[in-house]
Amino acid sequence: MVFSNRLLQKAFFKFKFRLIGSIKSYRKKIWWKVQGASIGERTNLPQLNITWPHQLKIGNDCILEDNIFFKFDGPWQPGPSIVIQDRVFIGRGCEFNIRKGIYIGNDCLIGSGCKFIDHDHGTADLSQPMNLQPGPESTILLEENVWLGVNVVVLKGVNLGQGAVIGAGAIVTKSIPAYEIWGGIPARKIGDRPS
Repeated sequence: MVFSNRLLQKAFFKFKFRLIGSIKSYRKKIWWKVQGASIGERTNLPQLNITWPHQLKIGNDCILEDNIFFKFDGPWQPGPSIVIQDRVFIGRGCEFNIRKGIYIGNDCLIGSGCKFIDHDHGTADLSQPMNLQPGPESTILLEENVWLGVNVVVLKGVNLGQGAVIGAGAIVTKSIPAYEIWGGIPARKIGDRPS
């Protein structure tokens, strides 16, 4: 009898959680689509922050956790500049600070707290404040099946090759070939995935 009560409680909790979550996600999906975002099939939306919704394109079957910030850092221009393909996982509290563009391939795993910044401030003119100077910008690319551990920072112009693994807390300042394992500050090669 106790076992069946526990089973019933678990089933009710899961049903309630999924039903309420699906209704909230459906409303959020409509809200962001009306503003220009492109959201794929079977991708549920949690609480998100988006500066320019038309700059965001998310594929099918993606899993997104709460408090992700999609920040297109610039004036209005045609989009999308933040493109996320199918079956991508993005953990809680990630930030996409993009001016030029970011492309994330199918089946990528992005741990909580990761940050992507595709631009810098200018520093060449000493007579002007740095925040008024144009800085370099370069697109970020994650090929298919890339895994980033928690709190990874990926900077401008970085290409992460297919199947690459980046250790937690790494700061990635240069491109990484396919199937390599990198970690550290700044990130450096620490191994290869077995073939």
